[in-house]
Amino acid sequence: MGDRRFYEAPAGSQARRSAPAALRNREPIADVLRQWLPESGTVLEVASGTGEHAVYFAERFPGLDWQASDTHPDALASLAARRNEAALPNLLAPVVIDASQADWPVDRADAVLNINMAHISPWSASLGLIAGATRVLETGGPLILYGPWLKDDLETAPSNVAFDAELKRRDSAWGLRRVEDFADAASRAGFVLAQTRQMPANNLMLLFRLTNSPRT
Repeated sequence: MGDRRFYEAPAGSQARRSAPAALRNREPIADVLRQWLPESGTVLEVASGTGEHAVYFAERFPGLDWQASDTHPDALASLAARRNEAALPNLLAPVVIDASQADWPVDRADAVLNINMAHISPWSASLGLIAGATRVLETGGPLILYGPWLKDDLETAPSNVAFDAELKRRDSAWGLRRVEDFADAASRAGFVLAQTRQMPANNLMLLFRLTNSPRT
């Protein structure tokens, strides 16, 4: 692989994967990111999946360097293949990051983005995401999440109830997370929940900001 920080796919497009949901939600997500992201700097996207979001967002935010990442070999291959095909100067080579582990190969970022990971991973991955974001962000830096969440003051859509049950049948460690539980864990690491935005298809976007970074 060469430098262990980066992953390069073999030549050709056969490694590219696609997620229909990414095509549906990328524009609404980008509309919110336009309000929440800094104008310049580096965005670390944790659990980038197929890479469709990374390419789309890198195109739309040319003033930002986009650092995609994942831990699954198929996702990493797709990320690298899509990066090769897009040939965008601000889309960086993907890095291997397991959110639940402390050895992230990224030292700093101006924003951390996580899309559709919390409900299809153990709770330890969410806690690791918080801890990792604390390490790489400076004071005021945003941690942004998107996905299907449970929230105490919002009625849960029947489709999300069914989705939660299906996830738990597939893996007992999976399932929709409560915003309040994540916010409580994040607050202990120095984050405050600054905004919550309702999104199409019963999803939410959450904006956390780091109040006191160990970097500053």
